[in-house]
Amino acid sequence: MSCSAPLVDAFNRRISYLRLSVTDRCDLRCTYCMPEMMTFLPKKDVLSLEELHKLGLAFIERGITKIRLTGGEPLVRRDMIELIRALGRKLGDGLEELTLTTNGTRLEQFAENIAEAGVKRVNVSLDTMDGELFQQLSRRDRLVQVLQGIAAAKEAGLRVKINTVALKGLNEEEIPYLVEWAHANGHDLTLIEVMPLGEVEGERVDHYMPLTAIRDRLEAMWTLEDVEDRTGGPARYVRIRETGGGRLGFITPLTNNFCASCNRIRVTATGELYACLGGAEKVDLRAALRSDTPDERLGLALDEAMRIKPERHHFRIEQGAGPAQQRHMSVTGG
Repeated sequence: MSCSAPLVDAFNRRISYLRLSVTDRCDLRCTYCMPEMMTFLPKKDVLSLEELHKLGLAFIERGITKIRLTGGEPLVRRDMIELIRALGRKLGDGLEELTLTTNGTRLEQFAENIAEAGVKRVNVSLDTMDGELFQQLSRRDRLVQVLQGIAAAKEAGLRVKINTVALKGLNEEEIPYLVEWAHANGHDLTLIEVMPLGEVEGERVDHYMPLTAIRDRLEAMWTLEDVEDRTGGPARYVRIRETGGGRLGFITPLTNNFCASCNRIRVTATGELYACLGGAEKVDLRAALRSDTPDERLGLALDEAMRIKPERHHFRIEQGAGPAQQRHMSVTGG
């Protein structure tokens, strides 16, 4: 196969979207994501910024048109802005969109630099506007910094999408307010079901909230109009007439499997390419990068990733069931 051939998996899905993790480290400890005493990777195992850049270029050569930088929290990585600038130079030259997902705690510091590098929009994780609940969920008192970061991103000209994990008994009653707040400030908001990845304290099922139930509640309050908008990922969108036509997304890995149209692959900060968020299928890109023939080995590894990408994930969430995979979301890169 040509080293520049487009990435197409065994189910004839064209892979055009790369989620590239730059670190597994994070300055929050969200309860559904990781334990308080999380063990992070040794820094020697993590790809250098130069290696991450080389990977990005190799994926663009193979037809990746959208790159989302993730973590952990990407903005805790030293010199992260240099990688954003380097990849940003490929915008309009194979790369159509460069973006990132952040918890927002450091966004105020970096928003202008991110926008100047060519990034047009960012996703910010925010599960509550209640300070006490934020501290309970993230185990850190950082809500003020997150809100300042969102405001700074908007001021810098970045479009902001809020990502909210729906949590039964915790933030479920607050969701309509979060939607109203986001839309009033010009932000989209996407709701996400809890995903069973990695061991955490307690049972995820205790706070699992199917988005079908939340949609039913919202439809009793507002007019939700389905739209065909797509942003490259698995979200399905509606517009809400009563909030001024603001957009609300639903990501439903458990109640409505979204795999048929999957166009995504994920690479961890150590260079492991996971062909599926919910699967164990992977190839080692770090070994290829650090070999004597990196270009050839990388091309073969990407071909192998296409061969092993499964048709669908097999997430389930129930009392007593272990996680779908032992790795935490922060390892895979969201």
